[in-house]
Amino acid sequence: MFFAPVLRTRAVAPSYRSFDRSFERFFNTLGFDVQQDEKSWTLSFDLPGIAREDLAITVEGTVVRLETKAEAKRQYKAAYELPEEIDAEATTARLENGVLTLTLGKKVPVSNARTIEVK
Repeated sequence: MFFAPVLRTRAVAPSYRSFDRSFERFFNTLGFDVQQDEKSWTLSFDLPGIAREDLAITVEGTVVRLETKAEAKRQYKAAYELPEEIDAEATTARLENGVLTLTLGKKVPVSNARTIEVK
């Protein structure tokens, strides 16, 4: 499953909120919980029988990949694409009692606008 990035302007603010609600409802139907705020997404997965040492999580752009090592007792492999860039430095993962909680930081958009001097 993949989602296209969304441009957020004031003109589409009501539909932007609707998109966020639809996005959360979609993930909630997949069997895991997703919540978001201004700075991050929090995803919770049920992964019983998987040890910390056997789980690898990678973040690249807007994609999060969860994968177990080949020698793990239970195999798991999934990839999810979010509608915004993920800040890998602000991302944390915690596995407790078979529940993986990922807190994915949202990357702050950087403006490339420059003022040009008129001669």
